[in-house]
Amino acid sequence: MSYENIPLHLNKDEHRFEMNIDGEYAIIDYRQSGNVVNLFHTEVAEPLEGHGVAATLVEKTLRYLEGHQLKMIPSCTYVQQYLHRHPEWNRLVVAE
Repeated sequence: MSYENIPLHLNKDEHRFEMNIDGEYAIIDYRQSGNVVNLFHTEVAEPLEGHGVAATLVEKTLRYLEGHQLKMIPSCTYVQQYLHRHPEWNRLVVAE
């Protein structure tokens, strides 16, 4: 199943990016300071694990950040692994 058509939702109250798939959630928790977003935790509901949902969620989140001229700090180990596999997205990482 492709998850490209599932919309990404920015839940500002909970400080997370979300995808709702058949009532199950995949989320990335974040903290924002100015134009820098710290992505610090990724979680996928158990029934969705192993189906590429997390990768799709990260991709959509990175597209959102880029589209809104935001930079990121990838504190989450899953996001770090994703960036290792897709180094083109390192353009969004804040220089230390």
